[in-house]
Order: sequence, then C-alpha cells, then structure tokens
Amino acid sequence: MMLIPTHHFRDIERKPEYLQPEKCVPPPHPGPVGTMWFIRDGCGIACAIVTWFLVLYAEFVVLFVMLIPSRDYVYSVINGIVFNLLAFLALASHCRAMLTDPGAVPKGNATKEFIESLQLKPGQVVYKCPKCCSIKPDRAHHCSVCKRCIRKMDHHCPWVNNCVGENNQKYFVLFTMYIALISLHALIMVGFHFLHCFEEDWTRCSSFSPPTTVVLLILLCFEGLLFLIFTSVMFGTQVHSICTDETGIERLKRKHQPRERRGSWKSVKETFGGDFSLNWFNPFSRPCNPEPLNDGDWVRQVASLSDMDNTETTEEQSEERKDEDSVEAIDE
Repeated sequence: MMLIPTHHFRDIERKPEYLQPEKCVPPPHPGPVGTMWFIRDGCGIACAIVTWFLVLYAEFVVLFVMLIPSRDYVYSVINGIVFNLLAFLALASHCRAMLTDPGAVPKGNATKEFIESLQLKPGQVVYKCPKCCSIKPDRAHHCSVCKRCIRKMDHHCPWVNNCVGENNQKYFVLFTMYIALISLHALIMVGFHFLHCFEEDWTRCSSFSPPTTVVLLILLCFEGLLFLIFTSVMFGTQVHSICTDETGIERLKRKHQPRERRGSWKSVKETFGGDFSLNWFNPFSRPCNPEPLNDGDWVRQVASLSDMDNTETTEEQSEERKDEDSVEAIDE
C-alpha cells in the first residue's frame, strides 16, 4: 500500500459511484496462457520492419563484402561466428521485447462490483484510468498507443512496437546491448577492411566492384556509428533506471510523487531473473515472474483525510497539478 502526497487528488475518489463504474464494460475473460501480445500500430510495425532490415543489411555486407571474399579463413570464420551470434541474439531480444506483454493492467476492471469488493476503509483511495476504465495499481501509467495501463512503464518504444514495462524490460535492455555490440563489431571490421583494400588491389578484396564496395561499406559505417551511439545511450539509461528502481516516467514525476525504492541489486535481480548467471544475457530466459495483484495493490493510503475533504487548494498546489498534467501527457 502506497502513502501518497495530500495534494495529489486529481483522479482519486473514495466511493465507487464517484468513479462512474456503470460506464465501464466488464473486463474480458483472460486468454489462454501464452497468448501472444502484439500492438497493431502502423508506425511501430514500420519501425520494427526497418530495424530488421538494417540488421539484415549489416549481415549482408559483413558476410558477402568483407568475410567471404577474404583469404584469411580463420579471420572470416571467427568474426562470422561472433557477428552472427550477436545478430541472432539481438533479433531474438527484439522479438521477445515486441511480443511480450509488458505488464498490462486488466482492462475495464473499474466496475462497481470490483470496487465494492475492495472494501475501502477511511483514508484509502483508488486510482481510475478514464481512458481504459481500469483501476491503476501503484507505478502503473497509461499508454495511448497500447491503449492500456502498463505496470512500471518506462516508455513506449516504436522500434520494438511495444511499451517497455515490468515484464519485458530485460529483453529491451538485451536488445540495445546486442545492437550496440554488433554495431561496434561491424565498425571495427569495416576499418580493417579499408586498410586491407588500401594495401592491396581493390578488385581482390571484394567480389563487388570497387565503387559498389565503397558505397556499401560507407553505408554500413554510417549505420553502425548511428546505432552504436543511440543504443549505447538507451542501454545506459535503462541500466540506470533498473539500478535506481525508477522508470523514466517516475523520474519526471519525482517532485510530485515521492516513494520508497528497493535496493539496486534486488531490482537488478528481479529484472533479469534471479542471481547473476548466463541467463541474464539469454533472451529466451524469462525474468522473475511478478507476483499477481491482490486487493491491497489496488488501494492507496492518503496522508491526511482532512486534506482530502478540503477542496480549496493553494496557488502553489494548483501549479503542481498543472505540472502533473504536462508530465503525464508524455506517457500518453
């Protein structure tokens, strides 16, 4: 149960009728276990396709322009195995991040029967999301793309066509890490290949013509550099969020919603699935399963009942509410 600041009552109500539960459609029956999660968003699908195309383009240039024409078979075999393994892990992590339920809250559960079943006591309140008609547990935020409230939502990433949340953050972190590694590996191989071609005849260092080889290598170099910077930054911010137990949205709301945090090592183990092992780097290994929500997870405790009953707010509190609205618009 969370103790919330007294000024944060914009969408809090204490009685079921105030939440207008009659407007909420009862939640659908849950699908079978293992049902695939997929967001039907045109922009996200296009970005996911572009991601795969860029990885496959890098695969083509590395294999058919640099490694296969090389006369150093040991060099070709070792780098080919390493690059293909990293590329496979990157695409597998991408699929898991895209097709895993990030931690969606049951849709439409803000019904009169459910709210009454919580048996709210004096000083207890519930949050209702007006967009998906769900009771929001602690650390859940609504995503307008997924059209659901997501537990521990960090952000919505179009490159994986999904939200990054409680259940798929591990896969997103692995995706950014492996993309950064294959980008760095590709840049190193491009540098060695250019040096090799400058020392020898260009017609012998590639099965393509020299102009085509140069264009393909320059494009790969530009792609590798761009994605190395982008994914390295994303990887760093995600690791920082995990270690501080604070999502990107929570970092923006820190001034308005102070809360207790878990230890950094505990947060890391929960995200990656237990004590340190090779499974941390395995996109086919699941993170720690979150405990199912119980009645206490839907209810929050206010700091002062007298402050709740006082409908007048100071100018400073009004400004804080405006800031809250502007911050919450970011995760929609």
